[in-house]
Amino acid sequence: MTLQQVPEYPSKLFFFCEVEPLNGGETPIVLSHVVYERMKEKYPDFVQNLEEHGLIYTRVLGEDDDPSSPIGRGWKSTFLTKEKSVAEERAAKLNMKLEWTEDGVKTIMGPIPAIKFDKTRQRKIWFNSMVAAYTGWEDARNDPVKAVTFGNGKPLPSHVIYDCLRTLEDESVAIPWQKGDVLLIDNLAVLHSRRPFASPRRVLASLCK
Repeated sequence: MTLQQVPEYPSKLFFFCEVEPLNGGETPIVLSHVVYERMKEKYPDFVQNLEEHGLIYTRVLGEDDDPSSPIGRGWKSTFLTKEKSVAEERAAKLNMKLEWTEDGVKTIMGPIPAIKFDKTRQRKIWFNSMVAAYTGWEDARNDPVKAVTFGNGKPLPSHVIYDCLRTLEDESVAIPWQKGDVLLIDNLAVLHSRRPFASPRRVLASLCK
C-alpha cells in the first residue's frame, strides 16, 4: 500500500487506465478502519506501540533510476534535480533526512504517524506503508527488514508484519482495469496497491489535496 509514508499526503486519488494490461495489474483496495480494527484485536500491544511511536522509513537511492528495483527511482528523479544542495532543501521540506554515500543517498523519513484519526467518519484508520516497505523494498542497496522500524528505532516483529499482509489480502477487493476506466479513491477511507501484471499497462494518476 502506498502514499502513507510521507508527512503530506493526498486526500483523493484519481486513476485513469490509458492502456489495459494483458493480464493481472488489478488495484486491490481495502477499508483502512477494518485493517486497524483487525490488527487492534489481534495485536493490541503492537498497535499501541505504533500509535505511541509511529514509524521510520529508510531507503537507499542510487543516482539514477533502476528499473530492476521495486523502489525504482534514483535520487535525481525523486527530488527532480541534479544538485545535492537542492535535493537537501526539498527533503527538508518533507522533514526527510539525507545521508550521502559514495554512489547515492540514504533517505530517512520519520517518525511519522502509522495510525490516523479520520475526522470525517470519526474513527481510527490504518495509515502506513509498513507491509509494503518490509516485504518489498529489496534491491542491491536495500534490506527490506531495515526499511521500516518503530519510531524509536526498534525493529518490527516479522510475524506481525506477515500476518498484517494476510489481513490486507483477505479483506481487499481487487479492481480490474479496462481501457478508459476511471477510479476515484478516498485516501483516508481505503488503502490501495497494485498486483503484478503482463505488459503493457499504463494507468495514470492524479493526486489531490
